[in-house]
Amino acid sequence: VQLQASGGGLVQTGGSLRLSCAASGFTLDDVAIGWFRQAPGKEREGVSCISRSDIGTRYVESVKDRFTISRDNAKNTVYLQMNSLKPEDTAVYYCAAVLSPPLRRCYGYEWDTLGAWSSASWGQGTQVTVSS
Repeated sequence: VQLQASGGGLVQTGGSLRLSCAASGFTLDDVAIGWFRQAPGKEREGVSCISRSDIGTRYVESVKDRFTISRDNAKNTVYLQMNSLKPEDTAVYYCAAVLSPPLRRCYGYEWDTLGAWSSASWGQGTQVTVSS
């Protein structure tokens, strides 16, 4: 079981990036996938979540209307499209999935906190840097 996050980079304020979270060893569409980020000196925080079979998506308030989470089941990959990037979006971004028992939805609990993801499998992280 492995998650591989990629797509980070250096962009100017207002720019865009698309992060990818590719899975191996399991089917991404069977579980909820969360994107988290961690800036230097700060705790890891939830950014977005997509429930299994796309039955619901969630976003933290600071990224609503700028970020979009989606799936490509044929590629077993979840994406995070990030537009109108701001310097405060600078962080290492991680994707996560809880497989045993599987976490399948992004509602009914505090999805954006680490508690529900304490047993998650995590990707290795991809650096996003937004220059002002």
